[in-house]
Amino acid sequence: MRSVDHFINGSHVSAGSRKHPIFNPSEGKQQAEVGLAGMAELNKAVEAAKAAQPAWAATNPQKRARVMFKYKELVEAHMDELAELLSSEHGKVIADAKGDVQRGLDVIEFCCGIPHLLKGDYTQGAGPGIDVYSMRQPLGIGAGITPFNFPAMIPMWMFGPAIAVGNAFILKPSEKDPSVPMRLAELMKEAGLPDGILNVVHGDKEMVDAIIEHPDIKGISFVGSSPIAQYIYSGGTANGKRVQAFGGAKNHGVVLPDADLDQVVNDLTGAAFGSAGERCMALPVVVPVGEDTAERLREKLIPAIKGLRVGVSTDPDAHYGPVVTEQHKQSVENWIAKCADEGAELVVDGRGLELQGTDGWFVGPTLFDHVKPEMESYKEEIFGPVLQMVRADSFEEAVRLPSDHQYGNGVAIFTRNGHAAREFAARVNVGMVGVNVPIPVPVSYHTFGGWKRSGFGDIDQHGPDGIKFWTKGKKVTQRWPDGTAAGDHKEAFVIPTMG
Repeated sequence: MRSVDHFINGSHVSAGSRKHPIFNPSEGKQQAEVGLAGMAELNKAVEAAKAAQPAWAATNPQKRARVMFKYKELVEAHMDELAELLSSEHGKVIADAKGDVQRGLDVIEFCCGIPHLLKGDYTQGAGPGIDVYSMRQPLGIGAGITPFNFPAMIPMWMFGPAIAVGNAFILKPSEKDPSVPMRLAELMKEAGLPDGILNVVHGDKEMVDAIIEHPDIKGISFVGSSPIAQYIYSGGTANGKRVQAFGGAKNHGVVLPDADLDQVVNDLTGAAFGSAGERCMALPVVVPVGEDTAERLREKLIPAIKGLRVGVSTDPDAHYGPVVTEQHKQSVENWIAKCADEGAELVVDGRGLELQGTDGWFVGPTLFDHVKPEMESYKEEIFGPVLQMVRADSFEEAVRLPSDHQYGNGVAIFTRNGHAAREFAARVNVGMVGVNVPIPVPVSYHTFGGWKRSGFGDIDQHGPDGIKFWTKGKKVTQRWPDGTAAGDHKEAFVIPTMG
C-alpha cells in the first residue's frame, strides 16, 4: 500500500509507526496511509528551517520572486496531475479541484511582486538632520495547519506569502488528503527553493500541540473548525506566537423581492451544493424577504435541486461528488434528521443516496424550508449539501439574521437595488460581503477573513495582510552628525520632539 512520507530539508523522511488511513471517498475504500509525526519529527523540521532561513532571508527579494515565478509555471504544468490526485483523496470533482489549485496559484502570483510589497516608508528631514524609515523583516519560522477541504489552495495561501518575505515554513496538512501538499512542496524544491525552507510534517492533535508549544516557531496560520481555531489561537498566543486562526461559517444569502430569481437559483445551487457543501464559504442559508419572494424562490429551487447530478469525482457531468469520510456522511445525515425533528419542512431529502457500482460516501442535495433561528441545525455548521430557507418579513430582519449569528464569515445579497445593497453591505456584521456574488472570496491582492467565531486574530490571510502577518515592522530614526557642531551639543533629558 502506498505510504505518504514527511518532507523535511528537501527530502522524503520515513512516515514513522503511527499511521492514518487515506481513503478514496468515491469508492469508500482505503487507498494509502500517512504517518503521524510527533515532536521528534517536528524538531527535525525546525532544525532544518533554522539552518536554512537566515540565508533565504538575506537573499534579495528579486531572487525570491523568481522562485515564485518558476513555481507558478510548474504548478500550472502539473495542473491535471494535481487535480486528479486531489479529487482521489478529497472527493471533489476534477473541475472543482482545478479551481482549488488555481485559487492557491493566484496568491503565488501575487507573491511574485514581493520586491514591491516589501518596500518600506521614508521621511527625509523628520527633524534637524534626522531621517526616519521603516522596513519589514521576516518572523523566522512560520507554521501552517490546513484543513481537508482545500488541500491545495489554503497551503499556498499560507506558505506563499510566508516564504516570499523570507521565512522558513512548516506545513501540517490534513491527514485525510495529504498527497497534494506533498507534491506542492516537491514542486517548490524543483522551482529552486533551498532545502529546509518548506517542510511538510503530517500529524494529528499531537503535532498541533507540538507546533503550538515549539519555542522556535514564531507564527501560526490555521483554517478549520471554530473550536480548534479558538484552541490554537489561545494556545499559540499564550506561548508568545503570532496567530491567525479561521474557523467555521454559516453564510447567508439574502434575496430581495426585486432579485433576478433565475440567476439566484443558479448561484444558490452552485454555492450551496458545490464541493458537497464542504466549503467555509458555501452558502447553506437562503433568506428570502417576504412571503411572495419565498414562494417564488421555492418553486424555482425544487426542480433545480432535483436536477443536480451527484457522481464520482472523475465524472465530468457530475455537479459534485462524495463527502470526505463515512463519518462525515453520517454527521451530515444526522443534521438532516435533527433539522426535521426541530420542525423545519424537509422539502428535498438527500439521505440514502447510493450510486450503482460504488460504495462511496454520497449525500444528495437537501432543501429545508421554514427553518427558524432558534433551531440548533441553523445555529451550527453542517458542512454538507444542505440548504436551509429562513424566511424574513423585512429588510431589517434580513440584515439582523446574519448579523446576530455566531459565525461571521461571508454573506451575500441578491438585488437590483443599489441603495439596498449599499445599506446592507455597510450594516451587516459579517467579514466578507457579496453583492449578487454568492461566494465572496476576495481576489488574492485583497485579504480573506471572517468575523466573530469565524476568525481569531487581528490580521487576515493573503493580500497586504498576509505580508504584514508574516513580517515584523522595524522603524529606524537616524542622524549623521558632521562633527562641526560638537562643541554646541548639550545633553538633553527630555523626550525629543524633532522641532
